[in-house]
Amino acid sequence: MDEVFDVVVAGAGPVGLMLACELRLAGVDVVVLERLPEIDRTLKAGAVNVPTAQAFDRRGLLPQLLVRQEAALERMRAFAGAPIGSSDRPPIGGHFAGIMLPFGVVDVEDPVFVDAGPAGRAVLVNQQGIEEILGARAAELGVVVRRGVELTEFVDDGRGVTVTCGDARIRGSWLVGCDGGRSTVRKLAGFEFPGLDPEITGRQAVVEMTGTEGLRPGWHDTEHGIYVYGPTPGRFLTVELDGPPADRDAPITADELQAGLRRVTGEPVRITAVHSATRFTDNTRQVPDYRRGRVLLAGDAAHVHSPFGGQGLNLGIGDAVNLGWKLAAVVTGRMGEELLDTYTAERHPIGAWVLDWTRAQVALMRLDRRSKALRAVMRELLGTTDGATTVYKRIAGVLHRYDLGGDHDLVGAVVPERDLSDGSRVSEHFAAGSGVLFDFADSTDLRAAARPWQDRVRIVTAKPLDPVSASALLARPDGYVAWAGTDDRQGLVPALRRWFGGA
Repeated sequence: MDEVFDVVVAGAGPVGLMLACELRLAGVDVVVLERLPEIDRTLKAGAVNVPTAQAFDRRGLLPQLLVRQEAALERMRAFAGAPIGSSDRPPIGGHFAGIMLPFGVVDVEDPVFVDAGPAGRAVLVNQQGIEEILGARAAELGVVVRRGVELTEFVDDGRGVTVTCGDARIRGSWLVGCDGGRSTVRKLAGFEFPGLDPEITGRQAVVEMTGTEGLRPGWHDTEHGIYVYGPTPGRFLTVELDGPPADRDAPITADELQAGLRRVTGEPVRITAVHSATRFTDNTRQVPDYRRGRVLLAGDAAHVHSPFGGQGLNLGIGDAVNLGWKLAAVVTGRMGEELLDTYTAERHPIGAWVLDWTRAQVALMRLDRRSKALRAVMRELLGTTDGATTVYKRIAGVLHRYDLGGDHDLVGAVVPERDLSDGSRVSEHFAAGSGVLFDFADSTDLRAAARPWQDRVRIVTAKPLDPVSASALLARPDGYVAWAGTDDRQGLVPALRRWFGGA
């Protein structure tokens, strides 16, 4: 055996890097294998949702997000030739099937947005920016990342996994496939991948072109499809609803991009250079279980869908944040393998929701008269504060929660962000990757109950400056509330045992 690690991660995209960082933060030896020699610069997701920003905030990475958001806004201002947004909040919260959701219509004072804290304002960061931040974080933590190395086969013998990469073999206790929608790990492990076949052809590119005078910035539906122009120079997207591409793997040429853009817009554009281009469909599939033996899946390896709304990046980051601390607890012997059953139980329903959400958007983009009539109705609804706020809550991810049992309404939700009496914020207490008991009532009984878990759970007694609907909260390392109550310790000890093992 050439090398031995606790965990082998296939794929150094955002999901693989986030997972590796979470594992390493918990003291796990992890290696990341990536077939590409460097970050893929192809244009992909252009924004993150609130849970992703909160996850970065909990690990001290929010400032990096805000810096990159301001740089993105500067590029948008250059394209528009006018002031757009600010570092405090971009002008657009997102879209549903290309129908814009301006922040001016959304009720941003809704309590769920207030509870997100400053992370709720860090949304305009693209996938390459996320990879760069996580790459630097991985290097800082000492994660071993091997680029230009492709996993070709593996053997799961029930005690661990032996991975083959060319002439080299690597042994790991666990293998996690974060290697994208065409995952080699998923295929070799024999995961089922049911779902719906595609019906659209989408193309997204950054190009140099002429004849753009008739193109309007933003999203627009025409008689032949949908197109997007901007919000940065040379960027466009087209959607044609006459079936999937004949050859998804064929190289994307300037002629193909030009022809598609002309068909959809009717404008005589001429593409003279291609800097980035990708082809996509609305293929939607999801594995029934995210674990098979010693092999787990995360991100697009576990679920694929159309890219509308940038949900894929965020869904994958959520998988990594949920799995990381759990797999680390199993690897280090603090918890049994049954903890990993909660990974599928918690993440699969959110993945299924995202798939249906993207399917609904494709249905609303169809070109028949009934669909166009429905689109007009939806546009009117999204022009109202109630309609826009409801949809934005969904695409922002602030309503995502897990069924963890318990009677309190905070259990299963992300811990509310608050400024605390010692000058800190709630999220800052998660930087080390441990659980946190917030004892807002300064209860000696609660602290005594939690003391046996102090090597895994940090105890914070600072009080919130704004009210929280519980006098004490136990939060898991991923920021989700596992127990909430008063200074009565009832229920706290069972929650500590359930999520952090024996005392």
